[in-house]
Amino acid sequence: MESTAQSDRERNRTLFSGGGEMGERMRAFDWAATPLGPPERWPQSLKTCVRIMLTSRQPIWIGWGEQLIYMYNDAYKSIIGGKHPQALGQPTSIVWRELWDVIAPMLTTAMHGDKGTYVETQRLIMERNGYEEETYYTFSYSPVPDDWGNTGGIICANTDDTRRVIAERQMAVLREVAAKMSEARVVDEACRLAATALETDARDLPFALIYLVDPVDKARATLAASSGLGAHEAAVPHDICAADGVFFPTSVAQPGDARLRVVGIVSAFGAPLDSRWERPPLRAAVLPIEPAGETGRAGMLVAGISPLRPLDAEYGRFLELVASQIAAGIGNAAAYQAERTRADALAALDRAKTVFFSNVSHEFRTPLTLLLAPVAEALGDQRTTQQNRERLAIVHRNALRLLKLVNSLLDFSRIEAGRTQAFYERTDLAVFTADLASNFRSAIERAGLRLVVVGDALPEPVYLDRDMWEKVVLNLLSNALKHTFEGEIRVTTEAIDHRAVLTVQDTGVGIAADQLPRIFERFHRVPNVRSRTHEGTGIGLALVQELVKLQGGTIAVASTPGSGTTFTVGIPFGTAHVPAE
Repeated sequence: MESTAQSDRERNRTLFSGGGEMGERMRAFDWAATPLGPPERWPQSLKTCVRIMLTSRQPIWIGWGEQLIYMYNDAYKSIIGGKHPQALGQPTSIVWRELWDVIAPMLTTAMHGDKGTYVETQRLIMERNGYEEETYYTFSYSPVPDDWGNTGGIICANTDDTRRVIAERQMAVLREVAAKMSEARVVDEACRLAATALETDARDLPFALIYLVDPVDKARATLAASSGLGAHEAAVPHDICAADGVFFPTSVAQPGDARLRVVGIVSAFGAPLDSRWERPPLRAAVLPIEPAGETGRAGMLVAGISPLRPLDAEYGRFLELVASQIAAGIGNAAAYQAERTRADALAALDRAKTVFFSNVSHEFRTPLTLLLAPVAEALGDQRTTQQNRERLAIVHRNALRLLKLVNSLLDFSRIEAGRTQAFYERTDLAVFTADLASNFRSAIERAGLRLVVVGDALPEPVYLDRDMWEKVVLNLLSNALKHTFEGEIRVTTEAIDHRAVLTVQDTGVGIAADQLPRIFERFHRVPNVRSRTHEGTGIGLALVQELVKLQGGTIAVASTPGSGTTFTVGIPFGTAHVPAE
């Protein structure tokens, strides 16, 4: 008998060998006090499973017999947590009583059929460390036959997916916050969109409140947006005050992280929150929203803390990232809002400037007209002496020049105000342009230059406003004459890609490359450029561009300093650009 007992001990030692701590515990455990009986009476199939379990590095547990008496290996200790080591030898229904409603149907299927079960990332609310905890596992229940061919128990291999699932969920809400807030154009809208995005992760953020500090009263913050509270929103304070520089005076800093503070729900809201959630949150995290950029707004985020997760370092970092993302979104919206305000102010100033120039132009044109009439009359009077005639000619020439500038200002102000309409006429563009260019021939030749006009017959007429086209051609020729001192000015009309194209090319001083992008800006004049005359408002080319656009055309410029400049204007054939009326 002594020899038999010794032999049983040797077999038990071999059965539980190599199992680390759990091997030692199983070897010392009083199995005779359980429905399984002493190990030497276990069926060989159970012993085989135990050997597989103890030598595996995969978290595995075994349930054997009708009560599924519980056994597990060292790798499984992190899963069972605070239930270790008391769970060893207990019925599974006792070990996982909080999960029984979920796992019992799967265990029944495995124990009373010939197929196992398998689930991926199954959400399980465990109580293994003294509190309810949200976890995710992939596991299978595989039936194990006993030595007589019946199902003796199950073996379960586990994979812990908790960290991965929660990390993916948190990254998704951070992306959602960034995407939503990128659409915001004002700060209030940014906060509202952030709150909407936070609602997509009610498990990590049961509720959220976004407060912004009053830009004047720095000790007061106002609720800008909220999410997840539903009917509880009435209990949320709309305005909160700072005490010793800390909002929510009852909050306490988390150990090792002075930025994140924790406040109790009752102290924050005056009452507990009801069971709207799966588990009502008991605490909230209070985090600062740091102003981002020069236009950012300071504030704070009050976020409900999941009662199913410990507020560890990872959870705290996630909450900080949420607050940082909100701060960045508010900063971007504030910058856009400030830029829009500046743009509106500039637009208002621009409109005022246009009205001013329009009014001034009207005021200038009346006395100029009254001035030109008697001057012209005096020039035609035979009694005017030659000396006075020369003086009056200077007055008349410069008054005409000034009147031209005033008329340009009036034209531009009408376009800006939307009061200019094009009156389209069927026109032979080549002939009409050649006639207009001929008006400049004498002035160009007096300057020692050549005027070359090339106007091949176009395949069809062009519909345009003749008065506008005259201003376009004369402005471009005047600009070319003003900046060309030798060589020629070439005017060409031709058909290219279903458009009538006018080209005005000179051999003048040219335009610097850095000035080309601004050449059509109103009131912009190219600095330090050689010119025959220096008068002008800087709106001639801007006026040309607007007149071309009004007729459905396009204008472009190319230039090489010292070699000349080429302006190209294109007007479409046909009537597609002509208003129906």
